[in-house]
Amino acid sequence: MKSDIEIARSITMKKIAGIAAETGIPEDLIEPYGHFMAKVPETLADESRIRKSKLILVTAITATKAGIGKTTVSIGLALGLNRIGKKAIVALREPSLGPCFGMKGGAAGGGYAQIMPMDKINLHFTGDFHAITSAHNMIAAFLDNYLYQHQNEGFALKEILWKRVLDVNDRSLRDIVTGLGPRTNGITRQSGFDITPASELMAILCLSSDLADMRRRIENITLGFTFDDKPFTVKDLGAAGAIMVLLKDAIHPNLVQTTEGTPAFVHGGPFANIAHGCNSLIATRMAMTFGEYAITEAGFGADLGAEKFFNIKCRKSGLRPDLTVLVASLRGLKMHGFVPEDKLSVPDPEGLARGFANLDRHIRNLKEFGQTVIVCFNRYSSDTEEEIDIVRRHCMEAGVGFAVNNAFTEGGKGAEELARLVVKTIEEHPSGPLAFTYDEDSSVESKIESIAKKIYGAGSVSIGRTARNKIRRINEMGISNLPVCIAKTQYSFSQDSTKYGAPSGFNFSIKDIVINTGAGMLVAIAGDIIRMPGLPKDPQAMHIDIVNGEIEGLS
Repeated sequence: MKSDIEIARSITMKKIAGIAAETGIPEDLIEPYGHFMAKVPETLADESRIRKSKLILVTAITATKAGIGKTTVSIGLALGLNRIGKKAIVALREPSLGPCFGMKGGAAGGGYAQIMPMDKINLHFTGDFHAITSAHNMIAAFLDNYLYQHQNEGFALKEILWKRVLDVNDRSLRDIVTGLGPRTNGITRQSGFDITPASELMAILCLSSDLADMRRRIENITLGFTFDDKPFTVKDLGAAGAIMVLLKDAIHPNLVQTTEGTPAFVHGGPFANIAHGCNSLIATRMAMTFGEYAITEAGFGADLGAEKFFNIKCRKSGLRPDLTVLVASLRGLKMHGFVPEDKLSVPDPEGLARGFANLDRHIRNLKEFGQTVIVCFNRYSSDTEEEIDIVRRHCMEAGVGFAVNNAFTEGGKGAEELARLVVKTIEEHPSGPLAFTYDEDSSVESKIESIAKKIYGAGSVSIGRTARNKIRRINEMGISNLPVCIAKTQYSFSQDSTKYGAPSGFNFSIKDIVINTGAGMLVAIAGDIIRMPGLPKDPQAMHIDIVNGEIEGLS
């Protein structure tokens, strides 16, 4: 079979004006970026049409290095629904250059279930990530300049929270010292870089309902604390207007197309292991405005992306999925059944059965949110019918729907079974009201404990000194009602990336809490998770090149 980029190049794309017209968007309202991408005004979202649309969340079992294929399923489901006569639109996150050139690869789907143009989407796209990076670092520059210019007046901050960001995996920038050299280089202090998807501005872009809401959130960003323990914000800095100017285009969602020419909104890109892991609220609402069915996904496993989708995005926006699709693969289930990576293609019913513990915990968690759940089996070429039937029977015994997805090799045709199951399930057994994991008025400690014990299976929770000091400050600021976004490894329910399956009874430790008053959430840092990844020994970048004028190696 051809590689993803070979498949993408073999498909003749439609001009973006035609895609817009098919979506129902007048051509004079789009802002084209070349022939095949466009920005769309966020003001086109229509509340009356949103209420009539069916929202489908796609999530997955716990991530493994063997792959699960959640984005391929999300795109494939949209293709399948359109093939059976339903108007479906998918809303996805934008890829980050960090994993694209690092270990994970791109994030535009795969095989014959991709969004296109995949090379541009995986690289610079329409510049949203660059805008967020520039705006974030502009705030850092303004802050350092403010401290420098006002130091003779006695102004200083006791604690500075704001770091810089870069959309590159670079471990050397995690902890740095700025302002070295002569006095005119600024005030010497310790700082560091996070990756752009972890930027609070990224979260703000994805959670804002419109420009006015984005301005309010930007002004509310807490940059640090004065010596009398008062928060110093972007509003105090006086920089909100300049940051709004840098982000005025980035807030508009991006319209592209799938491999079969159906519309897709791709906007925002927070990671689910270090941020809230969902595409922008505006893109989701846009898909619901123009689609009879709107498919969106939440990053990594359901313990991360889906939990945050419900407890943060839905809680604050009023959205409620009509159905959740849980993606699983034979290889992923076997890894959670402790089958060695080099044996995943060998039939192993016992190892597969052990992996059901991970699947079952995700099903249970999703049902406790009030969701109707179906399992989508994402098929790989080495999978056998016998082992697929084992998974099918297990899902039937668990009382959840089951469908095989072949969209990777067959496009929309290979997702028709899944599409029909989705429509049937929504018509007969739609999800009920959302049941959140915790109450807004609960303490920060209680919220963390609720997620750790109810979702992850932890037996106890320990909160380190730094995190406890942050909680004390959060209480003093009167913001303990904010939702909690836990940053942890994507490879395990626990904070230990080596613990596959469904570990339980473990201690879950929180070492720090990042205060995001602009985004409106508290990011609790668990275990040894870091917000600036490093490159692997053999990064994907080593395999990317231009050959005879064509990009090779993107995946």
